[in-house]
Amino acid sequence: MARMRAIEAAVHVLEKEGVSVCFGVPGAAINPFYAALQANGRIGHILARHVEGASHMAEGYTRANAGNIGVCVGTSGPAGTDMITGLYSASADSIPILCITGQAPRARLHKEDFQAINVPDIAKPVTKWALTVLEPGQVPYAFQQAFHVMRSGRPGPVLIDLPIDVQMAEIEFDPDTYTPLPVYKPAATRAQVEKALKMLNAAERPLIVAGGGIINADAGERLVEFAELTGVPVIPTLMGWGTIPDDHPLMAGMVGLQTSHRYGNATMLESDFVLGIGNRWANRHTGSVDVYTKGRKFVHVDIEPTQIGRVFTPDFGIVSDAGAALDLFVTVAREWKAAGKLKDRSAWVKQCQTRKRTMLRRSDFDNKPIKPQRVYQEMNAAFGRDTCYVSTIGLSQIAGAQFLHVYKARNWINCGQAGPLGWTLPAALGVRVADPKRKIVALSGDYDFQFLIEELAVGAQFKLPYIHVLVNNSYLGLIRQAQRAFQMDFQVQLSFENVNAPEVNGYGVDHVAVAEGLGCKAIRVTDPNDLSSAFAQAEKWMDEFQVPVVVEVILERVTNIAMGTEINNVTEFEEVLDLPAQEPQLVNA
Repeated sequence: MARMRAIEAAVHVLEKEGVSVCFGVPGAAINPFYAALQANGRIGHILARHVEGASHMAEGYTRANAGNIGVCVGTSGPAGTDMITGLYSASADSIPILCITGQAPRARLHKEDFQAINVPDIAKPVTKWALTVLEPGQVPYAFQQAFHVMRSGRPGPVLIDLPIDVQMAEIEFDPDTYTPLPVYKPAATRAQVEKALKMLNAAERPLIVAGGGIINADAGERLVEFAELTGVPVIPTLMGWGTIPDDHPLMAGMVGLQTSHRYGNATMLESDFVLGIGNRWANRHTGSVDVYTKGRKFVHVDIEPTQIGRVFTPDFGIVSDAGAALDLFVTVAREWKAAGKLKDRSAWVKQCQTRKRTMLRRSDFDNKPIKPQRVYQEMNAAFGRDTCYVSTIGLSQIAGAQFLHVYKARNWINCGQAGPLGWTLPAALGVRVADPKRKIVALSGDYDFQFLIEELAVGAQFKLPYIHVLVNNSYLGLIRQAQRAFQMDFQVQLSFENVNAPEVNGYGVDHVAVAEGLGCKAIRVTDPNDLSSAFAQAEKWMDEFQVPVVVEVILERVTNIAMGTEINNVTEFEEVLDLPAQEPQLVNA
């Protein structure tokens, strides 16, 4: 057995569990960890500018590739509390990240020592497991348990808090014989899958709702195969976007009050049966349960037992990992198809395709200042099928989901339930660290961009290039739109006359100057006809300088984006396109 400091054993465990990089900010109480990290030499580190930023980088890293677990590190006190938002975001979307914090010595925990705060108790509501390790000998095994917990069942985050004297104490540990614990994931039975498939087969207008659990299970290809075998159209949720390519004949559109397609909502309302796989019936997808469920039966497949029946009770529930369930669904569907037992769905599919072809929203506006819809039209044209979009919340994200196209799993990286402002920028950096070659385009409104804007310096320092499309209306646009119900426009304007930058014409912050001051490149666009050349210039600069490149688009101040109170009551504030049914091509989609 080897004798070593407990924190050195912890770093060995990180390496054995597949960790190759951490995101964090050092400090006095976590310096032993950093000493062990340096001595190990095989785990990289990205120095964040804000500890919350480090937690979102870890999220982006996890979300980028199947099997990844992002690790964020901070010192005692405010470092842990700063990372709570990242833990909440990860917990809400079933994303495993490991948060490691330093802590005051054990003997000082009850004496109001400097930066001594009970971080695990604060973190427990937003983690699967959170603890302060009080015995040095437990350290490596606490880390072993952390990875087991994060990967088993519904994935999620864990926090480990380490008093500095626990980190420094010597223990016996043999890294050569270390083995990760087996992961537990529930799996559907054949009887369950056959019952669900029988219910689907009995329906006339069935749909599959594909949630983020399918992406977590890396099961997008199995979903598409199952849909093709049965001929059943697919409605991806926002978190499941990309599980089936947008241009696949069976992709029927997204459903919801905000991030939805007109044709997706119309198809859901025409359906009589829904098989939900790896989704949680989020309220911005469903609207009211009465409208969403009326006239249709539901089967719900989810890895977490208590998710089934949480929002509404389905007609049949299956507790299973989405990948394991889809394996069986594909197997049984193949057998039934070979035996001629599956219904012909071609007429229903044709109806869905007609809605997809004809129920559109206009995007070809030439207005100055620029209308946001035109930005997404130009992004579709400029960035191509392999682009990975990263976004968080706001009118920018809502309109982006209405107009952009996604063709692969993990090419729409979005924090779905928590939606913290500032998330986009550090998450995009985490995606870049996870995949040095992926084409990454982040999408932010001006307020999201300003929240953690300092993390641009991380991209410059560590050569993490990506394109950041910043749509700037100098407003808290989503909140302003919500304030219409209260007949007010109060404390949501970000505009002011910038004495140092009159050229921004009252839009306030000079984002180009700030981005350049942080070591990045930036370009401002005021004419919609210049968007294409600006995106091309951004790609050239990104390749040349290997830093983030910001494309700031000056939008009209007020644009109301389509949304509503129910999936059958979405208000369209701009012109819609109801095309003839025989139209052969998608237009402005």
